[in-house]
Amino acid sequence: MVKSELIVLALCAIASLARATTTEVSYCDKNTEYDVKVTGVEISPYPVVRGKTATFSISASTGLAIPGGKLVIDVSYFGWHIHTETHDLCSETSCPVTTGDFVVAHSQVLPGYTPPGSYSLKMKMYDGDKRELTCIGFNFDIGIGSSVAEI
Repeated sequence: MVKSELIVLALCAIASLARATTTEVSYCDKNTEYDVKVTGVEISPYPVVRGKTATFSISASTGLAIPGGKLVIDVSYFGWHIHTETHDLCSETSCPVTTGDFVVAHSQVLPGYTPPGSYSLKMKMYDGDKRELTCIGFNFDIGIGSSVAEI
C-alpha cells in the first residue's frame, strides 16, 4: 500500500509541474541595488491559457517596512508594448509589508481573443512616496489551449 501512495504522490507532483512554472527573472538595471529583492516568479497555469485565470506569484524579500505603494505592469507582445496597468500594492500582498520574505500575487483572466505567443512583462514596485523599490522583467507564453488547463 505504501508503494501505491508514493506513485499517487509522484503523479500529483508531475501534474502540478505541468500547471505551474517558475520563470527566470532579471532586474531592469543590473547596476542598481533595489530595496526589494525578487527571488522568483511562479506562473500558473503555464503556459497561460486565454479565457482562464492566470496567477503570477512573485517571491521577494526586503529589509524595510513598506506601508503601501503601487505596482506598475507593462506587457509587450513580440517586443511591442501593448498594455500598462497599475495596482495598489496592498491589494496584491498583505500590508504593511514587514522586513523579510513576502509574496506579491496577481490573478487575472485574459480575454479569449488574446493572441497566443511570447510575451514579456516588466513590473516596477513603488512605495507610497513614489520611490522605486524594484524593477523586474520576465517572459511568459500564452498558449492556444491545453488539455492540462481543462483537467
